[in-house]
Amino acid sequence: MHRRSSRSAASHLDRRGFLAAAGAVGTAGGLGLALGGPAAADTPDPGRRPAAGTPAASPADTVADAAPTGAGTTLASVATPRGSGGYRRLGDGPGWPRQVRTELAAAHPAREARRTTLASFVQFTDLHLTDVQHPLRYEFFRSGGQGAWRPHEALTLPGVVSLIERVNKLRHGPATGSPLRFVITTGDNGDENAKIEAEWFLTAMSGGRMSPNTGDPKHYEGVQNSGLKLYWHPDSSLRDQDKAVGYPRIHGYLDAAMRRVNSPGLNIPWYSTFGNHDLLSGGCYPAVNSFIAEVAVGGKKLYNIPADEAKWLMDGELHGVDPRGKRIEDLLRRHKKQLRRVTPDPHRVPLTQHQYMAMHLDRKYTGKGPAGHGYTQANLDSGNLYYTFRVSDRVLGVSLDSTSPGGHYQGSLGSAQFAWLEQVLKDHRDDYVLVFSHHPSWSMDNTTPDPSHPQDERHGGDEMIALLQSHKNVLAWINGHSHRNRIRPRGTFWEISTASHVDYPQLARVIEVTDNHDGTVSLFTTLIESAAPHRTDFHDLSQTGLASLYRELAFNAPGSDPTLVGDAADRNTELLLKR
Repeated sequence: MHRRSSRSAASHLDRRGFLAAAGAVGTAGGLGLALGGPAAADTPDPGRRPAAGTPAASPADTVADAAPTGAGTTLASVATPRGSGGYRRLGDGPGWPRQVRTELAAAHPAREARRTTLASFVQFTDLHLTDVQHPLRYEFFRSGGQGAWRPHEALTLPGVVSLIERVNKLRHGPATGSPLRFVITTGDNGDENAKIEAEWFLTAMSGGRMSPNTGDPKHYEGVQNSGLKLYWHPDSSLRDQDKAVGYPRIHGYLDAAMRRVNSPGLNIPWYSTFGNHDLLSGGCYPAVNSFIAEVAVGGKKLYNIPADEAKWLMDGELHGVDPRGKRIEDLLRRHKKQLRRVTPDPHRVPLTQHQYMAMHLDRKYTGKGPAGHGYTQANLDSGNLYYTFRVSDRVLGVSLDSTSPGGHYQGSLGSAQFAWLEQVLKDHRDDYVLVFSHHPSWSMDNTTPDPSHPQDERHGGDEMIALLQSHKNVLAWINGHSHRNRIRPRGTFWEISTASHVDYPQLARVIEVTDNHDGTVSLFTTLIESAAPHRTDFHDLSQTGLASLYRELAFNAPGSDPTLVGDAADRNTELLLKR
């Protein structure tokens, strides 16, 4: 997704506003399920992609089933605000019960005793790991709406590490007790298409140390010590606009936010899907071989612009009238005298799609595998960022590239990829299929041509739904981008969109698929928070303390949208399908 997420883009000029593109109750009982194992295959060499059509060797292969439990998930407890006022503290609150949804199939009695597990995995989406000192962060849009900048975005690294720690502790699916087999990200892994952000993402997922500080190694050079009341200054006594609504003063915050972060890495394999922020500057503008590439590695940064100018630019982004960023280039020229000096950093260079995939194939980021995390040498040779992988012996995963290289934050598929997807679904008619992409159907209306294939037709969300409906083996289309929990029945399959881990409520989703052996399949969706405690302590600036603070600051972010959490039927569910 783009920088912030909230109400319908068409109804609000606040940057968060346009960035968001828009049963009975029960809990799982003891199900005694056995996960269908992977197809027979040799154990892959750690530095090599497994043979086509076989799943990566997983530590979960040696993990036994466990009794289903909601512990460690939002079934048991959810961060809940306390008290009233402008800034509210979070604490432990009641969990969200599971909703059984029967729009596409009836829930037959005693299905719990018959079930076997087809898949058990976790979806991460919209992590938005952010270099907050980047020369082109677009924070200046905040003058046009307070939701255009996140006061908490300096803490994306400790936040994602805490989410990884949650998955490592969870180990089993809460509905089935079957081992979690992998994690898949559904795009916007970074925020600005910068090499350093891709390095952070790959290191966090695979394990290692990361330094959130870029530019000057001794001094923070971002908006939070700029002296501008437009931004939260946590270390300063400045009466900025965020402190005016209750944001705290936290001595030592910026030093702590720029400290080295340590990630254990996921203890199961993981796969990567491409999002618009992984290619486009700010999620909107082509960065490579443009003025943006020069600004990104340069030594000048714009901190503020007039409100009417910010609103005009945001309106242009909303309606896609400037997919190449010409207005931004003109803006920087007009405000040349207002640019402040910052320390250049070559690690901020934007990446091509080829470079992005090549980094995934670097051995130092293999982690628990598979090598390339879905991308292979064949992807490098073709330039295609879409692929298939084995979820289990009966389920195929399809990861798509819904980003439009020509620019604009909404998505679409080119004709070659659309035809490829149709052929994959035909070739695997005997498999169940799960489709993954960054953009949901309602955000796929971008007809901006691909500069490399200007005659190539772009295909939108309605065409995607029609294609998937024509193949009855498709169980679900799983995506992100909107930063919103939303689950919709699509006639023959379910579309499952999950909230981001940057805007509150900061969630990921466990998905378990079962064959009920009664002509139906169930998809269990269970939301999880990071492992950080719900309660915060402004004096605890440890890595875990910062992860807790990340959640609370996000909850209190001015202009935040409380509806991103979705309705009860969009959160913890059992989704039934006829099969």
